[in-house]
Amino acid sequence: MSDLLDDNTETSQAIPFRFTRLYVSLLVILSVLLTAGQIVTQWRLSKVQNEILFIRYTAIQRHQSQQIVKQALQMADAIDQAHFQTNKMQLRAVFVDFERHYLQSRAGRMSEMNITQENSDTVQQLYRAVQPEFLAFKRGVNQLLALRSMADVKTPQAKAGLTLLQNNEAPLLRKIDGIVQRYNSELRTRLHQLQTIELYLYGFTILMVLAIGLLIIRPATARLRQTIAQLIEAESRTKAANYQLRAANQSLKETRQQLFEATRQQHKREIDEQRMRTSYLITGQEEERKRLSRELHDGLGQMLTAIKLQLEGLEGLMRRQNRASVVGETGKPAVSYDRNMVNLKQLVTQTIQEVRAISNDLMPTVLSDFGVLPALKMLAESNRTNEVDITFETSCVHHMEGSLRLQKDVEIMLYRVTQEAISNALRHGRPKHIVVELVERDDYIHLIVTDDGRGFNQKAVADGCPEKEFSDRETPSQGLHNIRERAELLKGKLNITSTLGKGTRLRVSIPNQMQFARYDID
Repeated sequence: MSDLLDDNTETSQAIPFRFTRLYVSLLVILSVLLTAGQIVTQWRLSKVQNEILFIRYTAIQRHQSQQIVKQALQMADAIDQAHFQTNKMQLRAVFVDFERHYLQSRAGRMSEMNITQENSDTVQQLYRAVQPEFLAFKRGVNQLLALRSMADVKTPQAKAGLTLLQNNEAPLLRKIDGIVQRYNSELRTRLHQLQTIELYLYGFTILMVLAIGLLIIRPATARLRQTIAQLIEAESRTKAANYQLRAANQSLKETRQQLFEATRQQHKREIDEQRMRTSYLITGQEEERKRLSRELHDGLGQMLTAIKLQLEGLEGLMRRQNRASVVGETGKPAVSYDRNMVNLKQLVTQTIQEVRAISNDLMPTVLSDFGVLPALKMLAESNRTNEVDITFETSCVHHMEGSLRLQKDVEIMLYRVTQEAISNALRHGRPKHIVVELVERDDYIHLIVTDDGRGFNQKAVADGCPEKEFSDRETPSQGLHNIRERAELLKGKLNITSTLGKGTRLRVSIPNQMQFARYDID
């Protein structure tokens, strides 16, 4: 067995293959022995049960023989014919059962229980010895059953039959007792054999269990102790390695977290810097627009106004000179001078209006002086024409009355977005109605511009192919890009819904917190 274990020492298996094969073989042998012992035991027990039934079957014949003699005597002592017939019928029934039991026991079979047993030679000799008494019993019973009335009991035939029964009753009982005792003796012998077989099987099983303990369990225990010791040592090494790995993993996680945080902070700084540059750029644009508006209004506007005044003074002077001179009856030079002067005045007036319109578009004074609500209302009215109806609606009046107004950059953003949205709608949508709404809802200020124009393909614009929908030099995507940039600067959200042939709905939502500032109005 030690060689068997040594052959597999190098395999690093808990239980070597040969060891396992031997263990399985011993278990199979033990199982076979137990199964065989159980089969033999059950078989012998069934035989013993059959023998017990045969003993009971044979013992019943003693009682039946006594009943036969009893019924015969009662039949001879009958007091009337009815009592005679009753005892006669009972005698016939008891003898039929006695004869059936005797013949079946002798033949070794019980038809009622479908049991067959081979009688030993000794039992067969005993049955042959009891045969004369059985035949005498049978003749005596037949003689009594041949009687027809109670008067026949006194006949020699009846007396002879009753004498046969009485004379053979004791020998019959004695011989049947001998058969029963022989059955009991043979049964005890078989039980003793069964006990001996069980004892041998038990002893062999104990030996097999001891062999398994000595040849398998003991070496397996030693091998398991060795394996457990190796496992404990390996577990200790694994724990140390796991501790190092966890420390390295934790360090790696911290480094990765730091790198991620540094990357996130850098990205945030880049976004903030980009937003700040864009904010500075837009602020610079607004300041430049304001400067240009002021210069156009205060500089060029004043100069044009002065030119107009000079033209009006020159026109009066020329009229006085024309009236003082004599040109002729028709006065053609005066008419020519008047017409040219009128055209020149109209041109200067149109130029002044155009300069004022450009100045107002660059930076409307109503926005800086009175806030976004009047500015949006004036923007809607200034762009309203006979073909396009533009209306402005708001629910924010109670927040923006008096000196409480939105912050300057918010007002400029709302005004520029509305200006861009109306411009896009007029240029590309060809609408009949445009509605500008400024509402406060869900902690947001919402600017909504809706038109019933022809709409556009949002996917085409998003994919950068607006030329599929528009042939204008400036496409909606450029204006929408400007609007989106302005909204993102104030952490706002832009939502556009457009359906071809049904119009466009643009909504810009900015957070409502800290969006109000107090202005001092003189």
